[in-house]
Formats: sequence, structure tokens, C-alpha cells
Amino acid sequence: MSPFTIVLAQDAENSISLSVDEAIQYAHQNHGTVLNASLDEKIATKKIHEITGQGLPQITASFDLKDFIELPTQLVPGEFFGGEPGTFTPVQFGTQYNATAGIEASQLLFNSSYLLGLKAAKSFQELSIKNIERTKVETSVNVSKAYYMVLINENRLELLEANIVRIEGLLRDTKVLEKNGFVEKIDLNRLEVKYNGLVTEREKVKKLMVLSMNLLKFQMGMSIETNLTLTDSIESWDTSTTSPVDQFMYEDRIEFSLLESQRELLNIDLKRNNLAYLPSLVAYGNFSYQAQRNEFDIFDFSAGNKWFKTSLIGVTLGIPIFDGLQKSAIIQQSKLELLKVDNNEEMLKQSIDLELSNALTNLTNAKSSLESQRRNMELAESIVEVARKKYEKGVGSNLEILNSETDLKQAQTDYLNALFDLIMANIDFKKAMGLY
Repeated sequence: MSPFTIVLAQDAENSISLSVDEAIQYAHQNHGTVLNASLDEKIATKKIHEITGQGLPQITASFDLKDFIELPTQLVPGEFFGGEPGTFTPVQFGTQYNATAGIEASQLLFNSSYLLGLKAAKSFQELSIKNIERTKVETSVNVSKAYYMVLINENRLELLEANIVRIEGLLRDTKVLEKNGFVEKIDLNRLEVKYNGLVTEREKVKKLMVLSMNLLKFQMGMSIETNLTLTDSIESWDTSTTSPVDQFMYEDRIEFSLLESQRELLNIDLKRNNLAYLPSLVAYGNFSYQAQRNEFDIFDFSAGNKWFKTSLIGVTLGIPIFDGLQKSAIIQQSKLELLKVDNNEEMLKQSIDLELSNALTNLTNAKSSLESQRRNMELAESIVEVARKKYEKGVGSNLEILNSETDLKQAQTDYLNALFDLIMANIDFKKAMGLY
């Protein structure tokens, strides 16, 4: 869903209605971890610009002004001034004020580290993009689980409300019967205890609803003050997106792709270290003017106050000869780091295999458990119905109704727990399959 569509769902009271897919999309646009991952990708892009700039011409302008409060002294052989050989005469050369203004330019002609550094920066950018995807996967899983937790609690509240209505009706009828002497006071008390227990549990579930809704908003990066309405329901959930395990490939998992990117970066680093033995070549040039004055009239350009011009061009060739075997040690480190990646890849495959196996087992067990709990709930509902009819005809007891109601409530709770377990197992299975 587009950001524009999500905005349209909001009203003036700061309310928003979202399906689970829309909630995931909202989280991708607003959650802090996703936003930070996107910023990391932008930082990587700027890093490419930085490294690219190192290969472009470097131009620097400068201005230097010196005031020699005391001119430097030089020792000149004494015989230059008629003195004895072996003696020295102190003399001072120069002017008090010296100024130099110039511009210097350099251009990198060849450097193996530069070319590979640029390639590494692009690979790092790709790694940052993949990290965004990994963050989105984790966010999608967290939002999905939180979303369905809210729906389960809504269903739990609905079932409690239905149970309270049923017990409330039975309590009214029993009060009439007790008043007319058809049932004992203890039967009425049992129903009141049951009713009060349900009411108390309903309040607990309502508070739990608030907590689970706040958790969902947090996972989405949404303000807790926002009025959020969930448009999906438990009935709309299904497992049709589950793919056969035999179609799984390790490349479907973003973690595997991240490891491959790390391997590529290490290979580039190894090449860079190997090519560090090659020479580097830099061209440079300098153009400057210099002024020398005994009076502070540096910026007086009239006749007699000359600025003297200097210009040069040159080339610097750097040839590595011996570095104390530092590069060799660095190359060996890079090779060892690549071996670590091989080990990490093997461990990741084993971890994925275990995760997928556990997820499939949990999903299979959850499906069986849900079907079993559904049958138990349907059976408990039929027992309650029979007990009520027997009680209405005077052949059943109040205690029998209470026991059947207690069994029904437990069966409903077990069913919802099994449904929640199945939904969580399905989400974990999809994550293990790389479907998020």
C-alpha cells in the first residue's frame, strides 16, 4: 500500500484503520530501525561520492603572512668579510614582512587502492540496501505477531462477553426460581460466583487489549495516542501462502545474501592489499606570488613594490620497497577472514535447516492441536446446550450447568490459544522460508 493511501485512511481525530499488510507497510515507513537502516544506505551513497572525489583534481588556494620580529641569523665564514679562516660572522638576511599567495593542484594518475576502494564502497552500499531488507523482514514479523495478538484478545473478549450474557440470563432465571422455592440458595450463590469471576476476567482481558494494542503501535513506529482500528479479522487469516519446503533455497534468506555481500567485500579487501605493492603516481603543480617588505605595505602594488612569481609542475612516483612485512601480515589476515566467512556460511546453513525443521514441526503440531481444540469446543458447546435443556425441563441440576459452562470456557480458551500458536507458527515458518 502506498503512503498516500495510508494517509487517506486517517481522519481529523487522529484515527487510522489498517489491515495487517497495511500495518506492515506503515512500519516500513515509520519504524525507527527501518528509518535508520535507510539512513545507513544514504551514508553509504555519500561514501561513494567521498571516495570518487579522491580521484578528481585536488585544488587548494593559500595565503601566508609572516612578521619576523627578529630576523633569523645565519653564520657565514669569517673570511668572506676579511676575517680569520675558521671563524664565523653572524649576519641577518631578508625582510621583516613576507607574504606568499598561491594555488596548488594535484591529480591522482594511478593508485590501485583507489580503484578497489571505489568498488568496495559500491559493494558496501549494496550491503546497506540488503540490511534495509533484513530490518524490514524483522519488522514485518514483529508487526504480524503483534497484530494477530490483538485480534486473538478481541476474540477472547467476545467469547467472554457471550459467556457473561449466557450466565447472566441463567442467573436471572435462577433468582426467580430461588424466590419461588424451586432451587436452593447455594445454587444461586454458585452462579453468582461464576458470574463475578467472568466479569473480573473480562476486565483483565480489556486491560490486556490495551497492552497488546500499544505493543502493536510500538512495533509499527506509531504514536500510542493514535486511535488504531484493525480491519482484518481472525476469520480472514489463512495459511495459503505456505510454500512447500522442497522449494526452499538458502538464497531466499536475506541473512545468506548478507553473508555473500560480506564475502565480496573481503575479497575486494584482499585484492586491494595484494595490489598495495604496486607504485602510485601523482601529478601536481603550483603557482604562487611572494612579496617581501620592511614596511607593512604588503598590499601596496605600486611601482617598486613587486610580487615575485613562482610556478612549477611535477610528478611523484611512489614505489613500495620494504615495509617490514606489514602488507604480508595484512594479506594473511584478509585470507583468514575469508575462511571465517566460509565457516559462518556453513553454520548459517545449519541454523537455517534447524529453524526450518522446527518451524515445520511446530506448524504441523499447531494445525493438529487447533483441529483437536475445535472439536473439543464444539463438543463443550453441545454439552452446555443439553445441560440447559435438561435444567429447563427440571431433570438437570444447576451444578451440571455450571460444570458444563466451566468446561466450555476452558475449551474456548484452549481453542484460542491453539489458534494463536498456529498463527505464530505460520509466521515463523514463512520467515524461515524467506517469504517475508
